[in-house]
Amino acid sequence: MVHLVQFTDPNSREMEKALRAIPKCPGTCIFVDIVSSTAVKYTTDIVLWGRRLNNTFNFISLLNDFPENIVKGIGDEMMLYIPDEVLIKKDTINDYYSLLEEIYSTILNLQRFPLQDMFYHCKLSIHYCTDVYNVTFLKGFNDYYGRDIDLTARLMGKTRADRLVFSETFYRKVVSELCKKGISKDQTCLNHVSVKMVEEFKGIPKPVSYRFIDV
Repeated sequence: MVHLVQFTDPNSREMEKALRAIPKCPGTCIFVDIVSSTAVKYTTDIVLWGRRLNNTFNFISLLNDFPENIVKGIGDEMMLYIPDEVLIKKDTINDYYSLLEEIYSTILNLQRFPLQDMFYHCKLSIHYCTDVYNVTFLKGFNDYYGRDIDLTARLMGKTRADRLVFSETFYRKVVSELCKKGISKDQTCLNHVSVKMVEEFKGIPKPVSYRFIDV
């Protein structure tokens, strides 16, 4: 449940009390960005680029499976946040492994579609979050804030067309589920995963570990 924080007194003690009472909301944050959609607007009209945007958004099945978890859309980039309590209640995509496989399959199908002018390519970043709050500062809007949202956004700087970048934290969640299911990584999309990368990101005080899959 989203918590609205909207106080006119900048030093309100009630605001402090309200903020301290907001619980953390663990879950998975996903950023999706459509590649090259800005440049094409300067060379075609809305009929052409609008059709491709429509087709691409409709093709990304994750948006249809989790429509209530689309939090923000800025231009051609969007953010999804799927709390753990929501994920486990789904019928099919209900764990981190199935979530990753669904995303991988979608990007693979977009890449291999025979008509190249039908869709745009996409790039994504994924992070499993523990330091996130379901809070909004604008009435009537659902939103999430926290360190891990910022980290997911930073990971977008390491992705490119047809690449999935995900934190080591999310990777370990997936590997743990595979072990429980008795599934070898070689039988999954993790067969193509990179080695662990470690880098520093602006505003984040500690180095961040991540991996990627080029589809």
